[in-house]
Amino acid sequence: MDVTKEPLPAIRALRKLGHDIRDARRRRRIPVSILAQRASISRTTLNKIEKGDPGVSAGSYASVLFVLGLEGRLADLADPRHDALGLDLEEENLPERVRLSRKNTRRKKDEEA
Repeated sequence: MDVTKEPLPAIRALRKLGHDIRDARRRRRIPVSILAQRASISRTTLNKIEKGDPGVSAGSYASVLFVLGLEGRLADLADPRHDALGLDLEEENLPERVRLSRKNTRRKKDEEA
């Protein structure tokens, strides 16, 4: 029985990423040995990546994506602009009204005078 501490959605996402990496390598007709060499990882590590193994470092995944020319969106994975939940939570915490402090109110009156 395979007991892992990673959440099931994370395991599924890594498995999909691994399969997508394998498919990209095959479309480019790059042998495992060549891709592993270019990414400075072992063939065993590349095989684990292509299976979506969560035990492989993110750096190894990033290196393989770079060699395949697919690293472009990697930096945007957790971009706040694409974080719908975070943006919704942030919006909920916005104040309903914004008031000037007494100090700022006095300054504003002095400037108007």
